[in-house]
Amino acid sequence: MNVKKQYAVIGLGRFGGSICWTLSEQGQEVLAIDMDEDRVNEYTPIATHAVIADSTDETVLKSLGLRNFDHVIVAIGDNIQASTLTTLILKELGVEKVTAKAQNDYHEKVLRKIGADQVSHPERDMGTRIANNITSSSVLDYLELSDQHSIMEVIAGQKMDGQTLIDLDVRAKFGVNIVAIKEEGNINVSPRADQTVNDGDILIIIGADNDIDRFKNHMLDN
Repeated sequence: MNVKKQYAVIGLGRFGGSICWTLSEQGQEVLAIDMDEDRVNEYTPIATHAVIADSTDETVLKSLGLRNFDHVIVAIGDNIQASTLTTLILKELGVEKVTAKAQNDYHEKVLRKIGADQVSHPERDMGTRIANNITSSSVLDYLELSDQHSIMEVIAGQKMDGQTLIDLDVRAKFGVNIVAIKEEGNINVSPRADQTVNDGDILIIIGADNDIDRFKNHMLDN
């Protein structure tokens, strides 16, 4: 199962809100931060904690103890200056990992120069996809097919090593299908039931989001 970590989401618009929702649904500890009182009130019952705060104020970020969080997501909307300054303060405070939302390519360059560990363009990366990637090192990619179904690319670990697809029986146990297996640079689409899964193989699975979550929590190493 995923190890519970502490996340902070700064900016509760559509992008930050979707990350906050997904992390909370996965049982992670989430601190939601925004300057807008109405948005904070909206996420108070969703996040572990929700506070009204100005993230460009270093004293405020120190008081919130963000340097002790495992991962902070800067999802501030159109205010490039606030986004950049917040990211800079977080890295100066010693936050281990910071993911920041970029408005454009130039903004991304600036964010990377000041130390952002990961930069996301909301038009390219869904909040849900980011959240799934950061909570598990075994998840390589994630794509929503609809509101309730997705495709996920994951790394097989020790829990699946040496077992055939029929042994794993993930369709019966979790309701998901393994539609392809990548190993040593080769991809096998529609693998046979007797194909063996080895540690390090990349599996492409498809299914309902709830079923994928159960598979991820029970079958992936981390």
